[in-house]
Amino acid sequence: MRVKNVHERRMSYPASSVGALIDTLASEDDRLWPNEMWPPMKFDKGLQVGAKGGHGPIRYTIQSYEPGESIRFEFTGPRGFDGYHAFVMEEASDRVVLRHILEMRAKGAAMISWPLVFRPLHDALIEDGFDKAEKYLGGSPSARAWSWWVKALRWEFRRVNRPARHSTAN
Repeated sequence: MRVKNVHERRMSYPASSVGALIDTLASEDDRLWPNEMWPPMKFDKGLQVGAKGGHGPIRYTIQSYEPGESIRFEFTGPRGFDGYHAFVMEEASDRVVLRHILEMRAKGAAMISWPLVFRPLHDALIEDGFDKAEKYLGGSPSARAWSWWVKALRWEFRRVNRPARHSTAN
């Protein structure tokens, strides 16, 4: 199953300021990834081509990186995610566009998990990230509420990933 998922935010800020947001990914001062509400993006070697990492159960390797302009990640997991996702900053005639692109061929179980689980979570995460970026730049993005499905999925992930309680009874 072919998947193409694109989010973009048009902003009236200098291209250098918007592009610099990309350069903060996975840092202590990340201004784009919404790690306050979502699993943080982490890499073994920082932002450089070949670094391995991801967020939550999503794994990827940095395939290309143009500081202040774009970064592209090649999926390595979960199984069945064959493709990439990327952040790109483009100058338009009167605005700057910050875009997130995900293109992949979903195979096997991913043909079910992408539309039912990962896509709703992905869409909410990316929009939260764009809101974070816009707020950092001084904007006031419209408040968006997560859908009931996103809330339910997040609740289930937290429940499943809770540390097991060990009994002290004999």
